[in-house]
Amino acid sequence: MTASAPRYMARFRCIAEACEDTCCAGLTVPISESRWSLLRQKVAGGPDEARVTALITPNPDGATGQQAGILGKRADGHCAFLDETKLCSLQSRYGEAVLPDGCSVFPRVLTRWGAQVEMAGSLACPETARLCLLAEDALVREPVPEAQALRPQMARQVASGADAWTAHADVVREAMLRLLARSDVPFAARLYALGRMALDLGDFYFPGTTAFTDDAAKTAAASDATQEPLPTAEARLADILRTYDATDTLHTLRDQLEALELPGGPWAGICAAVLRSREAQVGSQRYLSLVRDVRASYGGADTAPDDAWRLHVTRREALASLHGERVHQYFLNHALNHVLRHPFTEAPSLLNAVFLLVLRASVVRYVLLGHPAVVALLDTPGTPVATLDAAAVESFQLVAKHVEQAPQFLDFAQGLAGEGPETFARLLILVKGL
Repeated sequence: MTASAPRYMARFRCIAEACEDTCCAGLTVPISESRWSLLRQKVAGGPDEARVTALITPNPDGATGQQAGILGKRADGHCAFLDETKLCSLQSRYGEAVLPDGCSVFPRVLTRWGAQVEMAGSLACPETARLCLLAEDALVREPVPEAQALRPQMARQVASGADAWTAHADVVREAMLRLLARSDVPFAARLYALGRMALDLGDFYFPGTTAFTDDAAKTAAASDATQEPLPTAEARLADILRTYDATDTLHTLRDQLEALELPGGPWAGICAAVLRSREAQVGSQRYLSLVRDVRASYGGADTAPDDAWRLHVTRREALASLHGERVHQYFLNHALNHVLRHPFTEAPSLLNAVFLLVLRASVVRYVLLGHPAVVALLDTPGTPVATLDAAAVESFQLVAKHVEQAPQFLDFAQGLAGEGPETFARLLILVKGL
């Protein structure tokens, strides 16, 4: 097996009890039948046997296999097996092998592309967020020792090549990463270009497409000397990706986006609604405190979306003038990591995957520009950039942990996106907010 990872994950080491937001809190952790059985064997006849029996219960949904059991939580939301030093009592006594897969692998996210295992990271971990956002070279991909992938058998399979959607996924993903990395157009224009590229591909490149397998029939039909050969789906795919590599294309799209006038109130309203929808579901005081501060900074719960938008634009321009390159690095690294962390093949379409990226970036942008430390920084421009970095890490991390993967958020995103051209029109509203 070979493995690769962006450089920030090659650098990652858990900081354990020094972490400001332990992963052993706020998350529901399943345990597989095999790990549960191994743990019961390890504790049999010992002082932890009764505790393991009491604190790990069958999945209330009746799931088996990988989701067979659920680890219990304390009243404060922390894992019942976390000790007084904020370390896992199971791992310290019985070793890493007894840990549920999620505990062992997190914050690593493993994906198998053909024979290659790739390791990306979840920004729900504060240390991962720091390493990803704050280093310019964080997203440079490089080989890593196989041991760093920990449990490669847990990697999800993406590019099996069994169908055209996954067979061409790697070349499409590389085109996405190249486009995001372009420095000759603003970041929002790159996201706009991603959406346009996805829209252009969408009529023949999608889950279940037969366009590529139908190419042989097209070639046979064109064998008559009076017919021009029809372009194959593979040729169309390559041509579209090549178009979006072209400087002229990107500059034209940049100009289109800059000329586009759209109301900003809907953008602010969407971001505020996402945060509001999660408050009743989240017990983390760090998250709830930040959301309350952000809401207050935009004028409170009753402020009109248009008023929040005007305040957002003022702050966005002021922060860009002070620390534009630094803020750009945060969002570029977040986007690159998103493409690696969330294979687009999991989405209903490429356009839907791009929409979800832009929605997640929009929510974090809204939170960052409402973060009390950033609001204070804009009032005192001499504040060290480390203050901005800390606010960014907290904003990205809390949104990643409590919003981005929540089923309610994903359902909301799917409903908001719509389908096809409708998705692209709504994507434009989000892009203009960035």
